[in-house]
Amino acid sequence: MKENKHNQHEEMQEDINQSAFDTDSNEQFEQEDNGNFAENADESNVEVLDSNHLQGELERYKALADENQQRALRTQADFDNFRKRTQKEKEDFAKYASTKLITELLPIVDNFERALAVAGDNANEESLAKGVSMIFRQLEGVLQSEGLTAMDSVGQPFNPEFHQAIMQVESEEYEEGIVAEEVQKGYMLKDKVLRPAMVKVSM
Repeated sequence: MKENKHNQHEEMQEDINQSAFDTDSNEQFEQEDNGNFAENADESNVEVLDSNHLQGELERYKALADENQQRALRTQADFDNFRKRTQKEKEDFAKYASTKLITELLPIVDNFERALAVAGDNANEESLAKGVSMIFRQLEGVLQSEGLTAMDSVGQPFNPEFHQAIMQVESEEYEEGIVAEEVQKGYMLKDKVLRPAMVKVSM
């Protein structure tokens, strides 16, 4: 009899312990569920924030790209205009490069016309020679002002850079290889050979 009571007491104790365990387990599960829900909610908020941040960055970079594209287009347009303007200036310079020289030669043309007019009026040879000589000196002055100088070739050693030999001649005055006679005068334009002199070279 006592043994039955003891067994009943133990069974009741086990039921109480099981009930307490079940209660604790339920509370633990509820806490875990609440924690998981809160964690999921936080993750959702982070995802929303990240999405908004990325969208904002994307729009910012898109605006920068558009601005850079517009700047590049303006730079290209400015460069095209500069290139066209430079090309036109270059063409104008080439077209009118001789303007200054021609302007300075016009008075010489006028004097030639006057000399020819005098010759047509049966002027004497002396006055005609003086007129032509004056015109030549005037023309020579204009050319010298532009950097043109005549070469002195006779008596100089033959140099193919400055002289064009058309023949060799015997000479008692000059040694072999010396320019003995100038057939056509050579000219230098500043430090460059504009036209070599045509010469005869002693042999």
